[in-house]
Amino acid sequence: MNIFIAILLGAVQGITEFLPVSSSGHLVLLRNIFGIEAPGLFFDTMLHLGTLTAVFVVLWKDIWSILRKIIQPLTLYLIIGTIPAVITALAFSDIIENAFDSGKYLGFCFLITTILLVTAEQLVKRTPKESLKKAESMNWVDALVTGILQAIALAPGISRSGATISGALSRKLDRDFAARFSFLLSIPAILGAVVFQTKDLIKYTEPQTTETTGIIAIIAGTITAAIVGFFAVKFMLKIIREKSLYGFAIYTGVLGVFVLFDQFVSRVFF
Repeated sequence: MNIFIAILLGAVQGITEFLPVSSSGHLVLLRNIFGIEAPGLFFDTMLHLGTLTAVFVVLWKDIWSILRKIIQPLTLYLIIGTIPAVITALAFSDIIENAFDSGKYLGFCFLITTILLVTAEQLVKRTPKESLKKAESMNWVDALVTGILQAIALAPGISRSGATISGALSRKLDRDFAARFSFLLSIPAILGAVVFQTKDLIKYTEPQTTETTGIIAIIAGTITAAIVGFFAVKFMLKIIREKSLYGFAIYTGVLGVFVLFDQFVSRVFF
């Protein structure tokens, strides 16, 4: 894999990890449309570390406030919100991996993302601003609902950020806090992915990694993922506060229809 492909994959990972359009779904699309081969587990792990860096940089104040006082409600809510994804990943790992490899349900999953975003916006519109909940008013049910939607988003094509933001908004959380909670929830999710991948790296060594991918390409992709991810997080925080999610809903809807048309009619890429 050359540096250009590494930078492209890093940019796609950085953008789509935090925008509600599904990073996994876009990587499957890239692989099928442009014939890009899987770059290797080590490279994928490094991309995740790049996006994780972006979250830490943007939300360092929130993270520091948690670290200074570990025992607090927000810590508990992050744990509750993470549990469903952990259980789902352990119980259905083979099914999830097969979905990534085949892209069989990708079109339907993009449409599910669209439905989640539209539904969340409709619920927010019907909720008076004075009824929206701030961080201090959050409860364990809010965290659990958001976590269940994060677990559903393990399927490629269902956006993790879109699902968690939609879950938080559906529970009448304030838009700004809904976005921040979603991105904070991404930290254990990304760390979990890195741990699983590291475990597999130790179990199944990849002696060809440095030859096929190249250390320079790995560094370029990781830095790109971190930089692009940084701007993607800041962009989404601004969008959530000031705009609606309908634009993203239209985008994932069009992608879903495109993929379904190709899968069942044209059969060019899938």
